Amino acid sequence: MASANSSWSEEDFSCSICLNVLDRPVSTPCGHIFCRPCIITFWEDQLEYKCSFCNEHFNRRPDLRVNTLFSEMVEQFKSSVQVKEQPCVVPGKVYCDVCTGTKLKAVTSCLECFISYCHTHLEPHQLVAHLKRHLLVDAMDGLEDRACKKHGRLLELFCQTDQVCVCQSCTEEDHKSHPVVPLKEEYEVKTAQLGKIEADVQQMIQERQQKIQEIRDTVDRSREVADREISDGLHVLTALMHRIEKWQDDLIQTVEEKLKSTEKEAKGLLKKLQQEVEDLTNRSSEVKQLSHTEDHLHLLQAFRSLKDPPPTRDWTTVEVRPPSYVGTLRRLLGQLEEMLNMEMKKLPDSELKRVQQYEVDVTLDPDTAHPHLILSEDGKQVHHGGVERKLQDSPKRFTRYLRVLGKQSFSSGRFYFEVQVKDKTGWWLGVARESVNRTGIVTSTPDNGYWNIFFYNNELKFNDNPAVRLPLRAELQKVGVFVDYDEGLVSFYDVEARVHLYSATGCIFTEPLHQYFSPGLHNAGENSPPLIISPVNQTD
Repeated sequence: MASANSSWSEEDFSCSICLNVLDRPVSTPCGHIFCRPCIITFWEDQLEYKCSFCNEHFNRRPDLRVNTLFSEMVEQFKSSVQVKEQPCVVPGKVYCDVCTGTKLKAVTSCLECFISYCHTHLEPHQLVAHLKRHLLVDAMDGLEDRACKKHGRLLELFCQTDQVCVCQSCTEEDHKSHPVVPLKEEYEVKTAQLGKIEADVQQMIQERQQKIQEIRDTVDRSREVADREISDGLHVLTALMHRIEKWQDDLIQTVEEKLKSTEKEAKGLLKKLQQEVEDLTNRSSEVKQLSHTEDHLHLLQAFRSLKDPPPTRDWTTVEVRPPSYVGTLRRLLGQLEEMLNMEMKKLPDSELKRVQQYEVDVTLDPDTAHPHLILSEDGKQVHHGGVERKLQDSPKRFTRYLRVLGKQSFSSGRFYFEVQVKDKTGWWLGVARESVNRTGIVTSTPDNGYWNIFFYNNELKFNDNPAVRLPLRAELQKVGVFVDYDEGLVSFYDVEARVHLYSATGCIFTEPLHQYFSPGLHNAGENSPPLIISPVNQTD
């Protein structure tokens, strides 16, 4: 292995151009050795190729050769000098690449030589003519990254085809046919793009922060609702348990009192029976004793008192009947049922108040309305006009049945709306999938994308296959419709009576839902009142 003589000085390994220790040393055909960046930069400033040391001319740019042996000696010399002088370097600062002793802080970096200089070692760039033309900048780290790995020249251009930084030599070889621009020009373009990217990122951050807050608010509201639900439920159930415990005590007391009464009666009868048994037993003993006597006179005299049994009760009709508990439990269960019915009557009102909080503003979509339907200007009322109107064609329009959808659609969450149906003899209300058939003969059932109740011939039903008949306590005036998209739930309410009418559960929603209305035929005026979308009044 080559070794550097310890008696050699820095001058023996210096470049004749930059006067510094050789950096990536290469030799010319004439045998002189230079720093690779220095000789390449030197030739760029010359009209013809020659050796900067002996001025030998070359017909073309010569191939620079790496002297492996000499390169190893240079590296060993650098190492030996660094070990000997133990230069002091503080991380985080840029130091002169030329200093061999204690490293001085660099003041300038050369983008041609890719070396950082202190004030002292910068002098050649201030004195030598061709070095004066080098591009100097404030001292910076990572200069090697600014040089082309292939040609060793400054990366000063940008290839727009490959989107990479290139040097001038690259444009004459691999990127010859590609459009290139100065780095500064592309820098301005990319800076402008970064501005937009930053704006987009900030917008995305804000949207996600809003969503985070929205989710947190939802969780907080859900926790409040859950706490309230638990509190209300525990209040009702606790009261119910206390009442059941009292009824349990009443049941035990009633049964025990009846049993005690029976036991007392039986005890009295048993006492009398035992007394009579004792009296009869005594009489039996007297009779037996008398029957064995041989005293004629004594037998005849005693016989009169013994011939009749002692006074006893006729027990043939006497019995102890077990107590009857029939009706005791039934009476208590009746009271429980009455109490549950009272609580059930309270439940729809509180339930309705909760779903009313999800009220949405609903307006009718005229582009979907059947030509026979008349909509109010504010889009809140619809009735059957009886005459087909000439309307603009729309692929959204119902042409077979008297139907119209709401403008608003929902693909998640919950929503609620109310519709006045007062004085009408027929109507349909609910929600429908966005893709429902608008022209064919299609019944409005869940299989076909409709979830609705209808009133016809004084009957209220949920429109299914088959239809589900619903109890109708009184004339409906206003109907509330609640949908929980994510839970697959559609519920209907009698708003005035505060009564739950029906809930379709387990519904599968895979696309947006719209509010669905059908006012029915006017029937010569009998069903002429409109369906009216009403604002929610939670004080009803």
